[in-house]
Amino acid sequence: MKDYIVQLSKCLLFKDIDEEDIIQILDKIDFKIMIYNNNEVIAIEGEDCHSLGIILKGKVEIQKIFPSGQVMTINIFNEGNIFGESLVFSREHVYPATITPIEHSEIMFIKKEDIIKLSMLNSKVLTNFVSILSQRILMLNNRIANLSQDTIRKKIASYLLHEYKKQKTFILNIPYTRKRMAELLNVPRPSLSRELSHMKAEGIIDFDKNTIKILDIQLLEESLFG
Repeated sequence: MKDYIVQLSKCLLFKDIDEEDIIQILDKIDFKIMIYNNNEVIAIEGEDCHSLGIILKGKVEIQKIFPSGQVMTINIFNEGNIFGESLVFSREHVYPATITPIEHSEIMFIKKEDIIKLSMLNSKVLTNFVSILSQRILMLNNRIANLSQDTIRKKIASYLLHEYKKQKTFILNIPYTRKRMAELLNVPRPSLSRELSHMKAEGIIDFDKNTIKILDIQLLEESLFG
C-alpha cells in the first residue's frame, strides 16, 4: 500500500488524513487493485456497480455510447480521482456510462460495506465522502447547464467561464484535444474549431494548442445572451 500512498493522498476521500492513518485504516478493510491496459474496458454501461473506484495510476475516460455508434465523452479522470461513489449506495446501482482507460491504469475498488467501515474507522472519510457527492452534483449541474445552451458559441462561453472560475486565471489550460472538447460540448469538431476561430477574430479569446486566453471577459459573458 505504501507504493500508492502519494496517489491516495491526492484522493479527496482521504483529504486531511495523515499518510500513516490512510495505511492503517486501509489495512483493516478488503479492497482489490486491478490493472488495465489502454482500450481495455473497466466497466460497461448497464453493468452492476458494487464498488467505488480510486484511480491509483493512469487516466480513464467516461463515455456514453449510442446505438448509432456515436460516442460522447462525458469526463476524463486522472490519478487520485474516484468514480462510482454516487452509484454504490443507490437502488439502481448500474453504471450509466462506459469507463475505459486512456493509458495503463491501476484502479483500487472498495465495496459499499468497506466504505461504511472506513467511515467508522475515521470520521474524516465520511465528511470527505459527503463532500465528494456534493461536488459531483455541482459538476453535473454545470454540465447540464452547458449542454442546455442552444448555440455552439453559448456552449463554448459557458464552458470557458466555468473554467475561468475554477482556474482563477484568464489563461486557461484545457486538458483535452479539440476532438474530446467537442465531445464534451456535444458539438461537431469542425463546428467547434470554426466558432473558436470566429471568437478569436472578434477579439474575445486567443488560443494556441491546449491554451485558451480570455481577452475580453465582458464579451465572453455577453456571448451567453446573444
